[in-house]
Order: sequence, then structure tokens, then C-alpha cells
Amino acid sequence: MTKKNLHLFLLAIVCSFQLMAQETAVYTSDLVDYQRALTLYNNQQYLAAQSLFNQIKRTAKTDVLQSDCAFYIANCAVRLNQQNADQLMEDFVADYPTSTKRNTAYVDVADYYFVNQKYAYAKKWYDKVDESGLASAEKERYNFNNGYVAFVTKDYKTAKTYLNRVENSQKYGSQAKYYIGYMAYESDDYDKANQYFDQVGDDEKYKEKLSYYQADLHFKLGKFEEAIALAKEQLPNSDTNEVSQLHKIIGESYFNLQKYAEAIPFLTQYQGTNGKWNNTDYYQLGYAYYKQKDYEKAIKEFNKIIGGNNSVAQNAYYHLGESYVNVDKKQEALNAFKNASEMDYDLKIQEDAWLNYAKISYEIGNAYQSVPQVLATYLDTYPDTAYQEEIETLLIDSYITSKNYKEALNLLEGKKSYENKVAYQKVTFYRGIELYNENKFQEAEALFDKSLKEPQDATYTARATFWKAETDFNLTNYEDALLGFKQFEQQTAAANTPEQKNLEYNIAYTYFKQKNYTQAIQYFNSFIAKKKDDTIRLNDAYLRLADSYFVSSQYNDAIQAYNKAMKLGKIETDYAFFQKALSAGYAGNDATKISELEDFINQYPTSKLRDDAMYALGNSYVKAGNTNKAMQTYDRLNNEYKNSLFVPKTLLRQGLVHYNASENNPALSKFKKVAADFPNTAEANQAVATARLIYIDIGRVDEYASWVQTLDYIEVTNADLDNTSYEAAEKKYLDNDTDNAIKQFNSYLNEFPNGLHALQSHFYLAQLYFKKDLKETATPHFKYVTQASQSEFTEEALLRLAQIYTESKNWQDAIPVLTTLETVASFPQNAVFAQSNLMKANYELENYSQAVAYAEKVLLQNSLDNKIKSDAHVIIARSAIQTEDEAKAKLAYAEVELTAIGETAAEALFYNAYFKNKEGSYAASNTAIQRLAKDYSGYKYYSAKGLVLMAKNYYALEDAFQATYILESVIKNFATFEDIVAEAQTELSKIKEEQAKTNSSIVPED
Repeated sequence: MTKKNLHLFLLAIVCSFQLMAQETAVYTSDLVDYQRALTLYNNQQYLAAQSLFNQIKRTAKTDVLQSDCAFYIANCAVRLNQQNADQLMEDFVADYPTSTKRNTAYVDVADYYFVNQKYAYAKKWYDKVDESGLASAEKERYNFNNGYVAFVTKDYKTAKTYLNRVENSQKYGSQAKYYIGYMAYESDDYDKANQYFDQVGDDEKYKEKLSYYQADLHFKLGKFEEAIALAKEQLPNSDTNEVSQLHKIIGESYFNLQKYAEAIPFLTQYQGTNGKWNNTDYYQLGYAYYKQKDYEKAIKEFNKIIGGNNSVAQNAYYHLGESYVNVDKKQEALNAFKNASEMDYDLKIQEDAWLNYAKISYEIGNAYQSVPQVLATYLDTYPDTAYQEEIETLLIDSYITSKNYKEALNLLEGKKSYENKVAYQKVTFYRGIELYNENKFQEAEALFDKSLKEPQDATYTARATFWKAETDFNLTNYEDALLGFKQFEQQTAAANTPEQKNLEYNIAYTYFKQKNYTQAIQYFNSFIAKKKDDTIRLNDAYLRLADSYFVSSQYNDAIQAYNKAMKLGKIETDYAFFQKALSAGYAGNDATKISELEDFINQYPTSKLRDDAMYALGNSYVKAGNTNKAMQTYDRLNNEYKNSLFVPKTLLRQGLVHYNASENNPALSKFKKVAADFPNTAEANQAVATARLIYIDIGRVDEYASWVQTLDYIEVTNADLDNTSYEAAEKKYLDNDTDNAIKQFNSYLNEFPNGLHALQSHFYLAQLYFKKDLKETATPHFKYVTQASQSEFTEEALLRLAQIYTESKNWQDAIPVLTTLETVASFPQNAVFAQSNLMKANYELENYSQAVAYAEKVLLQNSLDNKIKSDAHVIIARSAIQTEDEAKAKLAYAEVELTAIGETAAEALFYNAYFKNKEGSYAASNTAIQRLAKDYSGYKYYSAKGLVLMAKNYYALEDAFQATYILESVIKNFATFEDIVAEAQTELSKIKEEQAKTNSSIVPED
């Protein structure tokens, strides 16, 4: 080797050593920095450590150093909660798969998250750990931590797996047993829970908490005395929520030991779950009060159980019913027992509830079902009941006391026992009375006939006989009516009936209608001699007695009777005065007649008979030879009463006065006016006949012929045939041969549509059809009469036509007919009929101001049937409701209630309750509704409305159970009344929404 080469070799060696020295220095420096970073990490200066580890990693010459730096960089990121921490750790695992710190990394990160209570993060990393790579101590910590993480996240199955591995660990054993016990407690495995809790019971760390759980465990295991002792011991050391739960444990334990007095103070301290009780909580406190006979407080708790449908609810509702009975609130008890009877969790309670429901229904009535139906259903449901005889007795009586005769009749039809026959006789009688009061006479008569076919009780046989006769009277079957009244008179039981007191009056009236005035006089006198208290009926009897004397030409007796009627002065004083004047004339005292008629015209300016009086006065002046005064009186009548029935008569009379005075032209003028303005009337026919005589006298027969040809109702050549045909039909009519009369009148009208007797024929034909209840067929004939010139038939035809229209609720057509009837009516009762139906028609057509005006006009009448008076007040009340004038409605309904019967009475009672509710008198409102349920349950619409109102009352009285149960029953039982069901549903939803705020068992309505 040359020197040069040796030098180069030595130089290379030196350089190599220098390089090695440099690398060693760098490595040594990295290790120093690494140790410094590790120190920073161990001192929890994670940001500085992370920064230094990053610098070292960039210059590190070995994979091991780089791997370790990456591990600590990721660990620092975890501890600094950096967003990329998980990714850094994932990258470390991916980049250095052989690193010895891989498993440590998983454990370390998981433990960090565990310590910081981020259990979901911890679980993620624990799941990555390789258990086989863990040391024994690490494995215990891993198992406990993993088990605890699963426990906290409610993964009890996983938690038990890991915690069971360390339950005998010296370090973790107590904690593991506590959590294993708690999970058994939560899973209702109380024996296992108790076993584990007992093992850690002496550990101070768990002792306080275990006292609560062990108290609850003993309670759930039925060890109530131990539960009470443990819970009381724990009370002073517990937080607010646990105190509430401990009070519940103690209270419910006392409850289960039947120590109700001791239970109450603890049960009342319970705050509920999340501030809410449930139905069981309310039941236990309510039952404890019930057992202490503190019924008011029991009710207050029981009635918070809303919509319950389980054994607890059934028990609660049954004892709620008993509590109500003990404080004499039977309506409330009825609802509670009904609810309990509809559940079958406890069949004995169900049967007892049914029995109580049935008995209370009988006592106070039932708005949901008829009382007979309730009792009958109970017997059908429990045929072997020990109470069978008692309930059967109540059932029979209930058919009458329920007053729901229509439904009772449906229940009784086909039942054949003796007791049912007795009830059937009475129910058919009372149902007949209801139909009679509704003017449904033919239906009523059918019911009276049914009652008479079951003559079980002599009193009701007598009464049915009377009312059948009364019905025949109203159907104008006077012969049958008289026979019925006579049969009633002969029955022994009749003497003790309310119908007996007016029997002679009814018989007298029947004879009067038959025109048997001799017998009518006898019976009216007999009635008058005995009757002193009923002044209106007595007044009417004097009038009809006087009329009987009058038509029998016993004028002085008639005058005396009319005077007595006027002295009473209750009804038709104008009629009595007028008739008395006519009687004086017929008795030969013409001067007295004239004087009294003059007085009448002055004293009764609004009388319907004033035009009659003027006509009679004019005739009296003619008779007295004072034709000037007669003509003046006739003119006055024609001017003041242009639509009077007497206008054609006065014109005819004036024509005759002129004719008798040989004043032919004025006479012809009057006769022609009658013939033109009042065609087809008797007056027109007489006017034509008299005019004919004048034309013959003055020799102007051609003029007469021309004039007569303009009158289409005069068929001179057929007059004899016309009269003959009509008289044949009239004879059948007078003989009461209805079918042949109808045939003959139709034959006459077909042959002589404009005949001399067309008006009479149409009228009689209409009357015959009306009598046979062929009202549609009668209508065109009545219309013919009403559209013809006014005649003696006009008023009756208007009345009948109005009846047809009002019965069929054809209000539009009824109004003009009724308005005309009111104007032309000479009989006060017809005027009242017109006014009362005008008020109804206008109400139905929503003309409320007109309806009220007519109602007030009706009420001005001196004497009114109670039903008409009630109807008038009802129209005023209903109109006031429609126009939102509730003050006026309240006054009107109060008047209605005094006299109303049937559905109108039900309506009045409902509004009585309604106004009391508006005033805040909720209990009083419910009392009125209870009367409605007892006396008028057959009128379902008002029963349903009353129940909704009752529910509102109960809720205002803080009785949520009654309110909700009633509303649910309305929704279930009254589906046909959609408006009421909708209102009930709205109220129920509001109440449930409110109650759900404090009762967790209630599910609010959607």
C-alpha cells in the first residue's frame, strides 16, 4: 500500500468514525427528547408532550421510536379531546401492526374514556381489546370496566357476563355484586337481588343506597313489616325523590297489611312518577279512606280514576258507588255502579254492581236506558239471583213509575204473566193518554182498546173506558162517545177516579153535539149544581146550557144562563152578551134586543162577534120598520168588516129593503154586487132569483138573460136535477152513512162541477175524508171552500185545512191559511188555534220576531188551555235562545215548567238546568237533570243533552270520573244525535287532556 493509499484509507476510517459519532449523537439526542416528552405526558402536559413527540417522530431513525411517538401523539389527542384523536389512534394501529403498545393503546384509551365517564367511547375501544394479551390485574380492571360500561348503557346481558367474572375480586367484587344485584332488582328477580345486596350490605359505600332497594325488595317479596322498618330507617338519609318512593313503600305496605289508618299519611306524601300518580295510586288512597268511612275523601280519590278498564278500576268504581251511596249522592252512585257492572274482572263485584245499578235506577230514574229495561236485563243476566222476587216487584212497578210508556210498552208486548198483564193494562192506558194529549186520537183509541182487553184492575178499566169515550168525542163519533161515558158511569170503580168529577159535563157536551138539547140541559144543570171550584169549566157549562135553551126556544131560561156565565166572566163574555140580546128578541122583546145589541157594539170593540151584532141589529131595525137605521148599520158593517161572512148577507138585505120599497135600480145594484163578488153562495143564488123577479116586473127579461149568462155558476135549466142530486148526497151525510155519502157527493160534483150546491158538496166531502183520516184527499176540497167567497163553511174549512198543514209541518202553506182563519174566526177557540199555530209556523221558518209576537198575542187571551199556554211560552223561550236573549228565555222557560207536559216539560227542565249551570249553581243544575232523567227519560234528545250538561257540572265540581264516564256513555248510547255526540266528544277530549297532566294512566284523546 502506498503512502497515498494509506492516507486515504486512514482518512476514510476517520470520516467513518466521525459519521458514526454524529449518528450516535443524534440518536442520543432523540432519546433525551423522548424521555423529556414522556415526562411531560406523565405530568399531563399533553399539548407540549404531543408537540415534542411530533418533532421526535419526524427525525426518529428507528421504527420502534416512531411507533412509540405515534402511540403517545394519539394518546395526547385523546386526552386533549382533539377531533382527530380517534383517527390518530386508528392510524397508529394500522401503521404499526406489530407494535407492542397496540393492545395497551386500546386499553389505555378505553380506560381514559371510562374514567371520564364517556362510556359509549369506552365501549368502542374495550371491544377492540385482546383479553389474552392482558396481565391478570389488567384483566380484572378490563372486566369490571367493560361490565360497568354495559351496565350504564342498559346492556344488562353483557354487563352480567363481565361483572360475574369479577364478583369474587378483592378489588372489584363489592361493586360487581352491587350492580349484579341491582340488575336482578330491575328485572324483578327479587330473591337474587336480595342475595347479592346482602353480601355488600355492610359496605359503607353501598349501605345508604341499599336501604332503599332492600325496603322495596322486601315490599315486592311481600315482607311488608320488614319493608316498613327498612324504609322508615332510610327516610332521614334520602333525597327528595327517594323520600317520595319510600313513603309509597311504607304506605302501600300498611295498605297490604290492611292497616289503612297508618297507610293514609304515607300514601298522601307520595309525589308520583315524574309528578304523576296512576290509577292504582288513587285507588289505594281512596280505598284507605273508604275503609276509614271517610267517604268524601274516598270519593275525591276514586273519581280521579278516569277511563280505567282493569280489576283495579272495577274495584275502585264499585267502592266509589258505595261511597256515593253513603253520602246520599245516588245519581253519582248510579254511574259508578254502572261502570263497575260493565267489567268482568271480578264476577262477584260485577253482579253486586249490577244489582245496585238496577235498584238505584228504579229509585231515581235512568237517562241512559229505561228503568224497566235495566231491571229486566238484570233478571235475564242473573236468573238465579237471590234478589229475584224483589227485582221482579220493582220491574212491574217501574213500567208505571218510569213514565217512559212507549218503551215500557215495547218491553211488555208478548209477556203473558199475570203481573205483566196488570202492568200492560196500566202502561197501555198511560201511553194512550200521552197520544191523546198529542191530539193523535186514532192511535190513542187503539191503546185504550188494548188496555180494556186486559181488565185486571177495575180502576184502570173504568179510566180507559172514559178516555176511549173522550177520544171518540174528539173524533166526532158522538154515539160511541155517549155509550162509553154511560158505561163508565155504571162502573163501581169510576167513583174514585179523577175522571168522575166532570162526567156529567162530558155527557152533557156529547148530547149537545148530538143536538139532543133536552138531555144536554139535564146534564149541564146536574153538573152546575155540583161544580163550584172549576170556574172556567163552570163558565163554559153555563154557556152551553144557555145555548141548549136557546136552540130549544126556551129564551128566558137561556137569558138567565147567559147572565150567570157573564157574572163568572172567565170566558166568552162577549158571546154570552150577544146571545142574551138575541134571546130577548126571540122572546118578543125587540126593543131590549136592539138596546143590548147597540150596547154590545160599543162595549166590545174587538169582539169577533161585533159584525154578527151589527148584522142582527140591522135586521132588527128592518123588523121595527126603521129602514134608515138599518141601512146605516149595514153600511157600517160593510165598511168596518170588508171580509166578514155577513157582507154578502147585508148586501142582500139592503137589496131586499130597496126591492120592498119598489126601488128597483138600487135593489138590482145590490143584487148584482152580491152575485158578482160572492159567486156560488146561497146569497148569490137568492140575489139572482130576486133580481129575476125585478126584471120580470119591469119587463126587461132579455137584459136578465144576458146578465145571467155571465154567471158561470148558474145553470138555470138544470136546477131541478142539481137540487135532486145534491139532496140525495146530503141525506146520506145526515144519516152518517159515510162511504155512500162520499160516493154521492163525488157523483154530484162530477155532474155539476159549478152546481148550485158545489160549495156545500166540497165542504161535506172534505169533512168526510177528514173524518176517515184521508187528509191528503180532503185537502183540495177544503181549499175549494176557502178560496170561494166567504160562507158559513169558510171558518171550519180554514180550521181543517190549517190542521192538515200544521200536522204535516207544511208551514209555508199553513201561514196564509192560519192568517185568514185568525181574521175571519167567529169562534174564539179558532182564533186562538190560528194564533198558536202561527207562532209555531213562524218559529219553524226562523221568523223569530213574528213567532214571539203571535205567542204574546196568544197569552193575552183570558182563558187558555195549559198546553197552548205552555206552547206560547216555549215559542218565546226558543226564539229568545235563537236570538241569544237568554234573560228572556230563562223567564219564558220558567213559565213553561209550571204547566208543561211530555217533551215540552223535558225541554223546560233541561233549560232550568242549563241556566243554573250558567249561574255556577252546578249541584242545583244536576238536581234538575236528575228530575229530567226520572220523569222524562223517554225523551231521549233532552236526556242526552241533560247528560252532557251534567258532565260539565261534575267537572266544575271537580268530579272528573263522573264527567268522563257520563260523556263516554253519551257517545256510546246516543249515536243518533250527532250534534250532542260531537259536543260530548269535544268535552271529553278537553277533560282527558287536562287530567293527563296529573294521572299517568290517562291517555289524552287524539
